[in-house]
Amino acid sequence: MAGQPPEAGTGTLRRSLLALLLLLPLASAGHAAQCQVRGTGDLGIVVERVAGNVVVVDTTRGAILSRITGLGDLSHASAVFSRDARYAYLFGRDGGLSKLDLLCGRVVGRIVQGGNSIGGAISQDGSLIAVSNYEPGGVKIFSASDLQPVAEIPATPIGGGKRSRTVGLVDAPGQRFIFSLFDSGEIWIAALDNPESPALEKFEKVGRQPYDALITPDGRYYIAGLFGEDGLAMLDLWHTEKGVRRILDHYGKGERKLPVYKMPHLEGWAIAGERAFLPAVGHHEVLVVERGGWKSTASIPVHGQPVFVMARPDGRQVWVNFAFPHNDTIQVIDTESLQVIATLKPGKGTLHMEFTPRGEQVWISVRDEDLVKIYDTATLKQRGSLKIHKPSGIFFTSRAHRTGL
Repeated sequence: MAGQPPEAGTGTLRRSLLALLLLLPLASAGHAAQCQVRGTGDLGIVVERVAGNVVVVDTTRGAILSRITGLGDLSHASAVFSRDARYAYLFGRDGGLSKLDLLCGRVVGRIVQGGNSIGGAISQDGSLIAVSNYEPGGVKIFSASDLQPVAEIPATPIGGGKRSRTVGLVDAPGQRFIFSLFDSGEIWIAALDNPESPALEKFEKVGRQPYDALITPDGRYYIAGLFGEDGLAMLDLWHTEKGVRRILDHYGKGERKLPVYKMPHLEGWAIAGERAFLPAVGHHEVLVVERGGWKSTASIPVHGQPVFVMARPDGRQVWVNFAFPHNDTIQVIDTESLQVIATLKPGKGTLHMEFTPRGEQVWISVRDEDLVKIYDTATLKQRGSLKIHKPSGIFFTSRAHRTGL
């Protein structure tokens, strides 16, 4: 500080920092012993599906930090993160929306906003949370700071006092949310420049029963899978005036109606460079699609029916897990040779995978062994494990800075 000796300025700074640290426990309402003063970039959560809990983990040390309980029905739970990566917003199947403080290991806000929820998203600027609902059909918008309601977007009526179920909700550049309407076969874009009055752009007759969707990592293409027919519906967000385009007309059950034990999650597609790797529906294959033309150029035989096909952050590997009865296996594909280079056996109930931010590790939930197993992606060897009860979804805070996650 000008006019003071260095010792005096340093002392003032130290006293200010000490005062700040003393205030932190007051803000945590009696939970001071649980709160940590640290960065959040290497944190994450693991869903304990059966118990309705979330475990907060440290990916640097491979350790459990805390367990947050009483979060309702987490049978199809997903999560997004605040921009500072301190808070997780957890979407439960029972319509619950919970705001979790990862540093204090506690719930700081929770509402039950609907009767049957199927995921959510956070806006580009981090100020809004959107939740997609089966019941009542539509999307609800909340303030990220305090979970207060901001707006409601009712879905298209389908008769009998019901509205279309909404699915495939993602955030998009330009402070927008995009979602699909399962029963009415539509895709809607909601622009939230004025949060209390969303501007809607609607695309009708996109195909029968869009059941899930993804947005490409660059935020340009929104692609919805179709449960009621083969093919995919794609919307170019740079040129929405061109409408929805049908791509991969044979993607789906195809001519041979093989049993589908679990529909692939489109958010589990792998985008690696100029290629997309996607699970074939009802077939033991991973399909390779060239971006731009969006045509299938190859198929890779794999161990079973793929569910999640996920790319390592550098795009060199794709890791694949499988539906029952092959759900004890992971296969690793080299994206240059398009060959399976490893078959791993983590254990029965191998459900979800999540890469650490730069991809040196992948964490895998193994439900039936009550373990999360940690693998080195260079050696393909297991490096460790964490005892977690019936783990399912794994979400790391690096998602805070990625579109559509």
